[in-house]
Amino acid sequence: MQMRKLGAANLQIAPLVFGGNVFGWTADETMSFRLLDAFVGAGFNCVDTADMYSRWVPGHTGGESETIIGKWMKQRACRDKIVLLTKVGMDMGDGKKGLARKYILQAVEDSLRRLQTDYIDLYQSHTDDAETPQEETLEAYAQLVKQGKVRAIGASNFKGERLKQALQISTQRGYPSYQCLQPHYNLCERADYESDLEPVCAATNLAVIPYWALAAGFLTGKYRSEGDLTKSARGGGLKKYLNERGLRILAALDTVAKDKQTSQAAVALAWLLARPSVTAPIASATTLEQLQTLIDGVQLKLDAPAIEILNRASAGSSNN
Repeated sequence: MQMRKLGAANLQIAPLVFGGNVFGWTADETMSFRLLDAFVGAGFNCVDTADMYSRWVPGHTGGESETIIGKWMKQRACRDKIVLLTKVGMDMGDGKKGLARKYILQAVEDSLRRLQTDYIDLYQSHTDDAETPQEETLEAYAQLVKQGKVRAIGASNFKGERLKQALQISTQRGYPSYQCLQPHYNLCERADYESDLEPVCAATNLAVIPYWALAAGFLTGKYRSEGDLTKSARGGGLKKYLNERGLRILAALDTVAKDKQTSQAAVALAWLLARPSVTAPIASATTLEQLQTLIDGVQLKLDAPAIEILNRASAGSSNN
């Protein structure tokens, strides 16, 4: 399997990242272990999570996903084989949020404890924090890199201008710089990334690992009417895609999937991987069958006519 670099960091990942948001939520610990075993068994090595996963579930406090991943790595004795990504900054309750230096230094210790490791391969700002100077955030990361607790840093949910500012500050101050961007990007969500962020990433050689690569399941093709939205825990958030453009995208996926004798999800992932700026999409699975579909997407190489069909269908904004 062809490995890909995470920016200028000394990290090599396979072209699919397992999204750990499902661990402890729609995949219990037993199933999470089975999925991770199968993922690594298929030759993949990168797992993405965040401290706040899955705080949105009633009764959860955050950290559930990190805890499961930590248990799995310890039981399998495989920490050195995994490129481990986690994030900081989203609201954990009790005022625990943001990218202030003091909070980052506290949050990283909590993540390390849950993950049962002494270092994080890529520690990411989960969302921009306009109330904290970027110098302060990057100085905190510099301390963690110096201490060996973090190997490289990344950003998620940043605007292009703020990302450029952060990279300039790192250069000017000699701080570690963001090596990776984790944006919301897929066939349904193209405009913001392609117009605002892709030029920055291309100019600075940042790795790009898009989250919600399958638009929270919409691009699997199983949500085609409002009645379908009850099929999963995430279905309620997909109503925004059930419009003329969304149905046009599904029709294009149907066409290409039939021609290539594969699934719509595999085609949607293959389209992302065909984008020159994309390093590896992030996608999650809650069954071994779903995971195989993701693997199929990595193995699928789309030709120019197929990409053009998908590009035409998905042109415009998500509100069209």
